[in-house]
Amino acid sequence: MLTISLHGLTVTHITRGSGDLSHGSRSRNPTTPVSTRFELFDGPERNSAMTNNTSIDVAKRAIRTSAPISRYRWAVLGLCWLALVLTSVDRATWGPASVFVGEDLGVPLASLGAFATAYYIGYVLSNAGNGFLTDRLGGRAIVTASLIGAGIFMMIFGSTTSVSVGIAVQAAVGLFAGADYAAGVKLITSWFHPEELGKAMGIFLSASSLGVVVANSTVPMLIEHLDWTTSYHLFGALSVVVGGVCWMLLRSGPVAARTAADDSESTGAVIMTILRNRDLMLVAVAGFGGCWGTYGFLTWSNTLMIKGHSVSPSTAGFIVALFAALGVFGKPLIGIISDHFNGARRVPAMIILGCFTITLLGFGALSSPLGFLIAAPFLGLSAYCYLPLLVALIPRLVSSHVVGSSAGITNAFWQIGSVLVPITVGAVFAASGKSFLAAFATLAAGPLIAVVALCFVNERPSSVSIVVKGSA
Repeated sequence: MLTISLHGLTVTHITRGSGDLSHGSRSRNPTTPVSTRFELFDGPERNSAMTNNTSIDVAKRAIRTSAPISRYRWAVLGLCWLALVLTSVDRATWGPASVFVGEDLGVPLASLGAFATAYYIGYVLSNAGNGFLTDRLGGRAIVTASLIGAGIFMMIFGSTTSVSVGIAVQAAVGLFAGADYAAGVKLITSWFHPEELGKAMGIFLSASSLGVVVANSTVPMLIEHLDWTTSYHLFGALSVVVGGVCWMLLRSGPVAARTAADDSESTGAVIMTILRNRDLMLVAVAGFGGCWGTYGFLTWSNTLMIKGHSVSPSTAGFIVALFAALGVFGKPLIGIISDHFNGARRVPAMIILGCFTITLLGFGALSSPLGFLIAAPFLGLSAYCYLPLLVALIPRLVSSHVVGSSAGITNAFWQIGSVLVPITVGAVFAASGKSFLAAFATLAAGPLIAVVALCFVNERPSSVSIVVKGSA
């Protein structure tokens, strides 16, 4: 065992097995397990470490040298990204197809929301529960089941002729599609060091934004030349095929987090561990506030611009599309930038959410299509870039055996914000005499609460250490 201590940073290199050096022997069993422990402490030790960047860099190089991580991690990230693109496309297909589904099934326009509500009920329940399954069965099994299950029910929905069956099938699509997120987070955190997770999560989460772009660009074209059922059959089949590929190629990596407490296998104990984690609960509140603003804007912005300032539907749609497109590029970019600043997550997220609050209020004060068009890119960047930073925080706050559960529960709580905000903003808009500014001030309250919550988060708790199990 070799232990290096550099200004509060401890690196322990442990070699085990019968092949250890002994009696002057210089040979070693090449399969001998090797593990490296990387610990950052709070308090004076951490402050001392932060005063010497050179020492930290040396220690980080020691970690990577003693336990290199295979380049296969990029293939894992790519497959998780592709899986999330497809489940996001499965979710976003409803938007451009909904009117045509309603015409075919005889559903009035005002009742089409029942399909979307059914989907999101399944999605939220899936996030809350499937995180636990991910921790027990592994990320590969859950990603595969998510894609194949969602794909099968997408194809069933494309063939349905019954309203009640269609609503039930949409709930099933949401139930399977929602499982993909927590499983992807668990797999990715097992392949990337914590100081690299900003970039990895930024790339991973860009998939959800890209899924919206893909669905809104391809589904209308498919409907124009064929019909709405083709889009559900096509994307459903693609999901099933990619699910099979994920089963064959995905596997867990060598990076794991450990806490001082013993890992418990009971679900009840896991839930209590998560709920008692003060920092994780604060991150959950922050994500709730952020999603309140992001998904509230996506839900209401078209209607508010059209009804509040007589913007044409096509112009309003373009403004929202520009807003959403920035997420595809912004999420990986902020992750890469934050990784270069010693893996900082909390402070950059606070800055972005603060900017999000200000830009929402500024957008609410505008009145012309040109002003909305100019403001949309800035609003889009701030509305999406906090998300990979919050997700990258989670593996720092919990042990690896509850990463899937923690990711699922926090995302379920975040999505409750996206469910509640449409009702709240609609009520404020009506009660204020259709005030555009009042509606956007209501949206801005979410990211403001998020900033306050993050003020009290300790992003490097001393109780959590990172272990690299060996060469992969």
